[in-house]
Amino acid sequence: MTSTPARLPSGEKRPRYDLDSLLAVAVTVFTERGYDGTSIEQLAQASGLSKSSIYHHVDSKEQLLRLALERALDPLLASTRERGATTGRAADRLRHMVRRDVQVLADRLPYVTLLLRVHGNTATERWAMGERRRFDQVVADLVQEAAADGDIRAGVDSLTVSRLIFGMVNSLVEWYRPGRDQDPGALADDLLSLVFDGIGTRTS
Repeated sequence: MTSTPARLPSGEKRPRYDLDSLLAVAVTVFTERGYDGTSIEQLAQASGLSKSSIYHHVDSKEQLLRLALERALDPLLASTRERGATTGRAADRLRHMVRRDVQVLADRLPYVTLLLRVHGNTATERWAMGERRRFDQVVADLVQEAAADGDIRAGVDSLTVSRLIFGMVNSLVEWYRPGRDQDPGALADDLLSLVFDGIGTRTS
């Protein structure tokens, strides 16, 4: 059995990878080329690892995709179970959900970007899209409850409103850059102001 050379063909020292750093490379390549357009060979070239080294960490390319998507989905779904999302008035819980979504997006921008670009071509992609729909439904239920409380204008379709809200949040992947743009907390404040000025009950 031959060992992996210590240096790349360019002469540079071959990088050492753990699963986290391999995922970081994979999510970049999947986003740039598309999952279907990415081969294990291309992942090996991008990471500087041999294919056998990649298979030391994961069983398949699709497992890499699953692990990458979990990096985005796990904190999003966890936020639905937080105290701020489960207690208090529905409008306050909705604000909490929007704020947490912005924070997750800022913290895990490459993974959320990949999540938003899957098309359902594989079982893993379909699973991820189903999890996103589950998240959307939680938000839609909050919108409906807030409307019943009189905190959101009556007559709005809850699922449409939730999609519009999180469509606005998700658009951040196109331009938001951590460290260059607003702090996530300030960004969430601005977004919440825009959202609730638009859908909040008029008092005059």
